[in-house]
Amino acid sequence: MKDINDRSITEAVLASMSETSNARLKAVMTSLVSHLHDFAREIQLSEEEWFAAIEFLTSVGQISDDRRQEFVLLSDTLGLSMLVTSQNNHKPAGCTEPTLLGPFYVAEPPTFHNGADIANGALGTPCFVSGTVSGPNGQRISEALIDVWQSDEDGFYDVQRPAPDGLIVPQARGRLETLADGSFHFKSILAEAYPIPHDGPVGKMLAALGRHPWRPAHLHFWIRAEGFDPLITHIFRAGDKYIDSDAVFGVRSSLIVDWKHHDPGVTPDGSVSQTSFYTVAYDFVLSESDKATESLSASVSAAG
Repeated sequence: MKDINDRSITEAVLASMSETSNARLKAVMTSLVSHLHDFAREIQLSEEEWFAAIEFLTSVGQISDDRRQEFVLLSDTLGLSMLVTSQNNHKPAGCTEPTLLGPFYVAEPPTFHNGADIANGALGTPCFVSGTVSGPNGQRISEALIDVWQSDEDGFYDVQRPAPDGLIVPQARGRLETLADGSFHFKSILAEAYPIPHDGPVGKMLAALGRHPWRPAHLHFWIRAEGFDPLITHIFRAGDKYIDSDAVFGVRSSLIVDWKHHDPGVTPDGSVSQTSFYTVAYDFVLSESDKATESLSASVSAAG
């Protein structure tokens, strides 16, 4: 490793990893080092710029905690999250497209029966959500688990509004199961556009790039059913001003839906609303998992 220069350094680093036993790790690190070095040479990275990058990444780590993941925001705003999601989730034609999980998912949310109000006091105009979950051949899927979550009308998720004692009160978040006919319905609040957290290093980066931090109004879904691939997706509110400039590049045309406005009166659950409200419906189509497809193929072969 003597007399290393700005050209030979790359081969020296790659050679140092030659004994790596994990083949995938070796492949990933080889590519990473090669691209990083080529990038630095291509733009003639200065020492000042390198120090600034180190300080930026350090600040991203320092602001991250169990309620805020700035590295996820960084990945999202650079389009990397959506790239990884897209290349790992190619679905057959007709299946619902996936999109980002986002940084505000909470495992094991409160469970509800169909028809329940999951808003639990969250600020916002009442909204009644309904739909179905089916397989690619149209078969309705019963007992599919649906996790759903969204922000309130001020653009905050429940995890961003801790109580004085530090505890989180679940709002506009819950889990329910599809009924025997594959349908589901619940009450929540109207989805509104909101900015991603931009008071940290990622926000400064966006400002420096002349970009805004806003996401178009949307409702998150994570749907799971035996024999089918899990689906992580959103539905987006048609007509939102940020639909063509989502800060995290998550919008798909097939996921844009009309939220219908209703004057005060009888709601879908039979109650009477003294205020205006909205309804939205969406039918999700899951792709069969490889295991399910293999099982089906085996059955067809046996029958034939």
